[in-house]
Amino acid sequence: MRRKASALATAAVVAAGLAGYSGTARAEAPGTPAAACETPADHRIAQVQGSADASPLAGQTVRVEGVVTGDFRRTDQLKGFYVQDQAPDADPATSEGLFVYSTKDVKAGDRVLVTGKVTEYSGLTELSPVSAVDVCGTATEPVKPVDIRLPLPAGVTMERYEGMAVRFKQRLTATEVYNLGRYGEVSLSSAGRLFNPTEGRGRTQAWNDAHRILLDDGSNVQNPAVPPYTKPKVLRVGDSTANLTAIMSQGFGTYRLEPATLPKFARTNPRHAKPSPVGGDVRVASFNTENWFTTLNQRGATSAEERDRQLAKLVSAIKGLNPDVAGLMEIENNDAAGADSAIQTLVDKLNAEVGAGTYAWIRHVNPGTDQIHVAAIYKPAKVRPVGAARSSDAPVFERPPLVQTFGLASGKGTTFTLIANHFKSKGCTGATGADKDQGDGQGCFNPRRVAQAKAIGELAAREKNPVVLGDLNAYTAEDPVKALVGGGLVGQTERFVKPAERYSYVFDGQSGELDHVLAGKAISKRVTGAAIWHINADEPLAEGYSTKYNPPFLYHPDAFRSSDHDPVVIGLKLR
Repeated sequence: MRRKASALATAAVVAAGLAGYSGTARAEAPGTPAAACETPADHRIAQVQGSADASPLAGQTVRVEGVVTGDFRRTDQLKGFYVQDQAPDADPATSEGLFVYSTKDVKAGDRVLVTGKVTEYSGLTELSPVSAVDVCGTATEPVKPVDIRLPLPAGVTMERYEGMAVRFKQRLTATEVYNLGRYGEVSLSSAGRLFNPTEGRGRTQAWNDAHRILLDDGSNVQNPAVPPYTKPKVLRVGDSTANLTAIMSQGFGTYRLEPATLPKFARTNPRHAKPSPVGGDVRVASFNTENWFTTLNQRGATSAEERDRQLAKLVSAIKGLNPDVAGLMEIENNDAAGADSAIQTLVDKLNAEVGAGTYAWIRHVNPGTDQIHVAAIYKPAKVRPVGAARSSDAPVFERPPLVQTFGLASGKGTTFTLIANHFKSKGCTGATGADKDQGDGQGCFNPRRVAQAKAIGELAAREKNPVVLGDLNAYTAEDPVKALVGGGLVGQTERFVKPAERYSYVFDGQSGELDHVLAGKAISKRVTGAAIWHINADEPLAEGYSTKYNPPFLYHPDAFRSSDHDPVVIGLKLR
């Protein structure tokens, strides 16, 4: 495996087929001297691979014989090919396949004798450099892929299949597509969507790891002009494939599958144009906008074009949500800029799309000193603010909450109090002492988030009908969410959303809820439904607003990949 080039891509990679190579044996291939084929192999491929992670022959020059099973010689591919011994040895722990780093002319099904130096490159045993590739006939029978299943049996590792053709008869589900556009990589799972262990589904990290494998695209090109699995429709987390055949390879710290022919995926997780119905007479939403900045070259857009593209997507997402009240996270903290502020610009564009005066926004009375803050928008025709906006001056908050009570515009019915939040992230920059990662899956700054949750719980306890929402940077079974629930708040997605759909974020191939809506017990009885609209977490990064690497054909001014978080919406019956 060669490190993926940083040059701009030229085309998608589709390698030659792995199957279908058979024919009559011949003494030699055209252009190969007979004498070359008379020089026999001095080692079996299994001897080169050995039974450990690294070859026992590393640094030595060997000559091996095998059949070409995967041809990836093009300059936009791996610049080499895989060979496999048709006569396996008696040791199941030794692989029968090997990568040859050479662009000399071969094709799938060729019987070859290869002379080269045994090298370990990024964990992959290979021959490099290669001094001779002699094509000495065609395999009389094709090499049959080895059938394997995830999870592997106890004591068995992927190393025994390194360099070999393998087949997964089981259905494999895409569980991560973040790097699809940049590296052509997809994380696959034999257990459907994988959930973060701290989401509370009863699975451990080890269990998740045993049920997944990385699918690569047989290419070293970064940012190809046409990434794999993007036409005619873009691959999403939750889509699936079956009977996948590929070469088991290794690189960049993980085993990976290199398919000679890109597999087909079934659309088992289709997009939905709108969130599921939630009922009620008021819709309340939470949405992390992923750094909506009007100031360029900060945390959001780097150009006016990117800013316009981002704004178009955010407006499409909010239109689809159609909230009467919404708490927004990661809005640039520049309210003082007046008409040029991020929140004002967003509301102006939104109203230009849905009608003048449809939305208004609440000015944060204590936005904090962070570059981002929480904001709130509402429909004056549906609801009215009751009293002034409030916040908290507790020093535990980097991004203080925004608190606003709302009632129906008619003045009838009950009121509720929105408490919009964005808790401290899981990132470890600046973490010391107990705030460091404790190895419990909750990341860094967990005590800080717990303290923030307790402060919000105390604030909510003073309100008649609190609705606490936002990006809490904590999954459902983590301490901060437990603190809120322990303080008397009720999680709404747990009440109304099916377990398989309860996620708003995907990280490292694992899904979970970072974005929550909780309500006091009294107002919880007035919640008529909840939905998570999966427009972002399941989509590859390459569909976003950035122009730096993303192929132009993948951008659309729609709601999909408008952010990295999915929005959440509930229905409230206030009358």
